[in-house]
Parts: sequence; C-alpha cells; structure tokens
Amino acid sequence: MAEELKHNIEISDRDPAETKETATDSQDATDSSDTPKGQNEDYGSGDDHVFSDPAVAEYWRLKYEKARYENRHRFDPEYRWTAEEERRLVRKIDMRIMVWAWLMFCALDMHRRNINRAISDNMLPEIGMNTNDFNYGQTIFLACFLAAELPSGLISKKLGADVWIPTIMVCWSVVALSQAFLKSRAGFYAIKALLGLLMGGFIPDIVLWLTYFYKSRELPLRLAWFWTALSAVNIIGSLLAAGILQMRGINGWSGWRWLFLIEGLITLIIGIFSWGLMPPGPTQTRHWFRGKNGWFTDHEELILVNRLLRDDPSKGDMNNRQAVGPTLLFRAVKDWEMWPLYIIGLTTYIPPGAPTNYLSYILRQIGFSVFDANLLAIPSQFLFAVNLLIITWVSRRFNERSIISSSSNIWIFPWVLALVLLPDNASPWVRYAMLTGLLSYPYCHAILVGWNAKNSNAVRTRAVSAALYNMFVQSGNIISSNIYRDDDQPLYRRGNKILLGITVFNIVLFYFVKGFYIWRNKLRDRKWNAMTSEEQENYVLATKDEGMQRLDFRFAH
Repeated sequence: MAEELKHNIEISDRDPAETKETATDSQDATDSSDTPKGQNEDYGSGDDHVFSDPAVAEYWRLKYEKARYENRHRFDPEYRWTAEEERRLVRKIDMRIMVWAWLMFCALDMHRRNINRAISDNMLPEIGMNTNDFNYGQTIFLACFLAAELPSGLISKKLGADVWIPTIMVCWSVVALSQAFLKSRAGFYAIKALLGLLMGGFIPDIVLWLTYFYKSRELPLRLAWFWTALSAVNIIGSLLAAGILQMRGINGWSGWRWLFLIEGLITLIIGIFSWGLMPPGPTQTRHWFRGKNGWFTDHEELILVNRLLRDDPSKGDMNNRQAVGPTLLFRAVKDWEMWPLYIIGLTTYIPPGAPTNYLSYILRQIGFSVFDANLLAIPSQFLFAVNLLIITWVSRRFNERSIISSSSNIWIFPWVLALVLLPDNASPWVRYAMLTGLLSYPYCHAILVGWNAKNSNAVRTRAVSAALYNMFVQSGNIISSNIYRDDDQPLYRRGNKILLGITVFNIVLFYFVKGFYIWRNKLRDRKWNAMTSEEQENYVLATKDEGMQRLDFRFAH
C-alpha cells in the first residue's frame, strides 16, 4: 500500500505527451482513462486514482464532512465516467463559466485602460494636470488596488465570489462613469482611489472561483484565454475610443467625457447580470435566473466533483462560504517557499508596463493624430494575444513553467535595447515599430497564476496566495507607472535604460527560482526516501502537516 501511496505523490517532470502522470503531490490523481495515447488530457475515470485505497478515501470523506464542503454529497470514490463524457462536460463549463468570467474581466480592464486613451484627447490640460500628476493618480489607483487585494479576497471567501464580485463590479462601474464629470486634479485622485479599492480583489477572487470548476492542468490554458481580455479590451477599446473621442463638442462635452460615460454604462449592465450568471459552485447552479434544474444533471455534477477531487483532494478542505481567519491567514503568509513566485510577480511586468500605459500618449507626442494614436495600438494587442496563447500552450505541452516564462523578458530585451539606442531623429514609424514589437511580447501571467495556485496546495493557502501574488504584481505596476517622467518625454531615454536593467534581472530571476524549487524538492525526496514503507503510509494517513508543508508534496517549476 505504501508503494501505491508513493506512486500517487511522485512528481513528474516528463513531457505530458509521454505520460499521464500529472500529479505533483500526494493528493493529485493519476487517473487511467480511455484518452488516446499522445493526448495531453487525462480524462475519464479509472481504478488508479488517489481514492483507490479505501483508507485514503475514508480519510478524505471525514475531512470533507468536517469542513462542510458544499459538494461533499457528490463525493464517490467508486464513480465512473468516460473520457468523452468528461470532455463534453468541460466544454459545457467553458461556455457557462469561462466565457462569462472573460466578459467580467473585460469589464474590469476597460476601466483600467480607458484612461490611457482619454489622455490622448487633451484630458490632462483640460483639468489642469501634467504627466507627473497623471503618474501620481495611477500610483494612487495601484496603491489602493494593492491595499484592497487581501481584504477583498477574505470578504469574498466569507460571502462567496458569486455575491462579492457582482457587487464590486456594479460599484466600480458607477464610480468609473462619474469620471465624465471630472473638473479638477483632486477629483481625479479621489476617483482613482475609489476605483482601486473596488477593483483590487477581482482578479484573485475570480481565479479562486475558477478553481472550483477546473483541474489544475486545465486552469493555465483557460487563464491564457481569460487574459486575452487584455488584448480584446485594448483592441475594442481603441476602436471605441477612435469613434467616441470624435464626439467632442456634443452637448459641449469633450470626447473623453463621453468615453467614460458610455463605457461605464456598458460595464454596469455586465455587473448586474453577473448576480444571476455566477453560481457559487458546481452543485449550486439551481437558481431562478439559471433555471430550477440548474446547469448540470446529477450525472454531470458527480463527474464534476469527483474529477476535481481526484485531481486535488485539498479542494474540498474548506466550504466556499468559510472565512480565512487570522490564524490561517498568518500560516499562509509565512509559507516562505511561495515568496520566490511573489518576487517574480513584482518585477516581471515592469518592463512592458510603462510603454503600455503611455503608448497612445507617446504616439501623439511624436506626431500622430488622436485617431491614429488609438488605432495604432491594435496590432501590438493582437500579437500580444496570439503570443499569450502560444506561450501558455507550450508551457502546458512540455510541463515547464520557469524557463518558458522567462521568454517574456527575453523577447522584451532587444526591443528595449533598440529604443535606448535609437537616435532622436529616427522616423516616428520606426519608433512605433519598436514599441509594437516590445508590446507584442508573450505574456506569461496565466502560467504564473496557475503555477502559484498549483504550489499553494490548499484552498486556504490558495485564497491568500492568489491575493499576495497579485499584490506583488500591483506593486510592480506602481513602480512601472513612475518610470516615465515628465522631464524625460517624449522619448523617455532614461526610463528605457531603467527598463533594460530590470529586464536583464528578470531573465536571471526565472532560472534562479527554478533552481530553488529543484533544491527544495530534492531535500524532501531525501527525507521521504529515508522513511520505511510503514512510516510513509502512516504519514500520509495521520500527518497534521497541510498544504505545501506536507512532506509528500513536490513543488512545480
């Protein structure tokens, strides 16, 4: 039995095309299925999974009962289904859950990015501001965004993401559309603070909600599609802005005022519908708005719950309305082995951050019109989305995170170097081409978020680590929003030199973090292999260690 238990916890770094063993801890299932050889999916039930041993199944059953896990009535270690049934179910989840999550993210990003288009329409001078004032406003927004991450995540864990997320969406839409009435710098600062506080918890909250429906290996690719919202919003937002900003003069309003009003109304509607289109969990889809029978049949609910628990039994160790108290919060924060990932989140996105914020503004400064400056942002956003999907697919295909993710900054390096070396009299089109190449970089955020969730290895840790990771990302955004300064415009040579240095640091950091997790896994291997079979069996069934502290857990890298 100990050998079977060990089989369930051994980490596999092999190409997933060569093996179906995708578990990285003692709770991960290695289901046999009728998936054709060579496919990456591990779909369908079988006899070889983490609950195959009755003692292990009973251990987790009692744990689910104690936690009052909302799906525990569907837990069945002996339940069987085909690979095709599971694939159909995943497609159904994609349509019901993922599509709406994507649309909600679009509603968030529309108000994070439309300010970058508004400033191309003379917004700053019209309310008595310069680019430094704009930087301060963005810093206020990001600082409040960061401050709200953890509190919002804890509130969401207590109330449920299905209640909290629609509430903050409606609130931020009302605040965002009120920007149409801005008159002063003080008002700008106040609104940016409110937007940051309301938006801060959305991303970790929605990612935790998605883990209620997807297996660990399915999540990164879904998150890649999720983050295509960034490109979609930039493309659609640029098209909308190119048209709406031409409304300048209607009712005596500037074009940027109409932009804030119209886009605020659009996201308000999405927020209202989210109250009805976000179920609390897989077995809680019955609702007057979603139908009295819900979205899934009894058979589908059984598949949904058991496939998730066989992939990661820790997904049932908390109720989705259970708060993370101070003790659990402190335990999650002091999990120091997660901090290398947080540091990656801090610095990875700084190099493209500043050019992203200022693209339309830079293009205006070097001679392009308001209309052209907004439309010219579209090519880089299209290429950004394509590269995002490619890099995430490659990471999943080769079961590699750190090395593949480093390609984002490797891509950025030559473009930033070119901007540093480009002469002042270079053609505006050449400078635009350099900026487009830089901003087409392969965005590794989906890989890093999935990596963070995988290494968290428990719902309570995952809820906190998602917020902490995003707090570090927002801290990096604060840094990036202050690198381009008013006295350095329009070419920002000093700023680009700073970005070049950070890019080099990031490339080295990714390889350092991979080495760190390899080292930690080897230490655990030595301790585990020094135990007898009986000691290993007793540890799996009786240990008080949880999450990543378990001796039979191995870090993904």
